[in-house]
Amino acid sequence: MSETTEADQPVQSGPPRYAWLVESRLALYGTAVLLVAAGAACGFLLGRNFAASDLAAAKALNAQLTSQSQALKQEVTGQKAQLGAAQARLTGVEAKLEAIMPSENTYNVNPNQSLIVADGRLVIGLIGSPSNETVNIIINGKQQSAAAGDVISVAPNPTTSCRVTVQSFDMFKVLLNATCAGAKPQ
Repeated sequence: MSETTEADQPVQSGPPRYAWLVESRLALYGTAVLLVAAGAACGFLLGRNFAASDLAAAKALNAQLTSQSQALKQEVTGQKAQLGAAQARLTGVEAKLEAIMPSENTYNVNPNQSLIVADGRLVIGLIGSPSNETVNIIINGKQQSAAAGDVISVAPNPTTSCRVTVQSFDMFKVLLNATCAGAKPQ
């Protein structure tokens, strides 16, 4: 079924010989492109689904930790308030104890009051209120005038020597330190 033309070349009528091959290649490429696009879309959707579940779990955990953190902050605040109140009470009790019973060998003497100190070896009294610069004290019956920081040596008996130090004073009291060295009374 060949026809000849002027140049004696055969002309084919109908589809070319390898046309089905070109069409099948185009179909193959089209199918591959469609499969790649479908795979990418499925991968995107699956990845998004997995990420969404992880994100939801992280948000739930974050909310739980936030509520626990707030509860712990409130507990710490309450404990700080209790600690502050306990420290204030302790400070008050320490001040009252110090007023009643100062540190060892240290005594608060009020005006016109006398105390027996130094294991009973000395009787110390404050005569009147202290003045601006001096204080009048009586030690074992002997009146003395002293300023803050003065040290008074007393010998109640030949084997015992005592020292009375005026630590400080104000309008209402004098703070004395009294110590004795030597034989103890029997």
